[in-house]
Amino acid sequence: MEITIHNSSEVPIYEQITSQIKQLILNGELESGEALPSLRLLAKELRISVITTKRAYEELEREGYVTSVPGKGCFVAGKSRQLLQEEKLRMVEEKLSLAVELARRNEISLGEMTELLKTLYEED
Repeated sequence: MEITIHNSSEVPIYEQITSQIKQLILNGELESGEALPSLRLLAKELRISVITTKRAYEELEREGYVTSVPGKGCFVAGKSRQLLQEEKLRMVEEKLSLAVELARRNEISLGEMTELLKTLYEED
């Protein structure tokens, strides 16, 4: 599992960890039942506090991405494909909402936005 921390980022480190692990789960790179690194191991690899990794794992568990088994560690939670698809759509919808808001402020028409989205979607 490859996680990159940007110390210069304004995003807290625990949020950087949670967002990257979520993405790995949503992309299918981490599968249901797969063990995550221990809190200590992840902290050591990233050169951060165990408290920070604990907070990231707790957030992932609260959101239903992982389950914690006392004495054994954290594991990717079993989610249905439909739930994973809904999460992916929600993330895209969030980004598109920001784009729509920006377009409205800059008086870009729906037609122009549709054409732009179509062009971007078809790019390789």
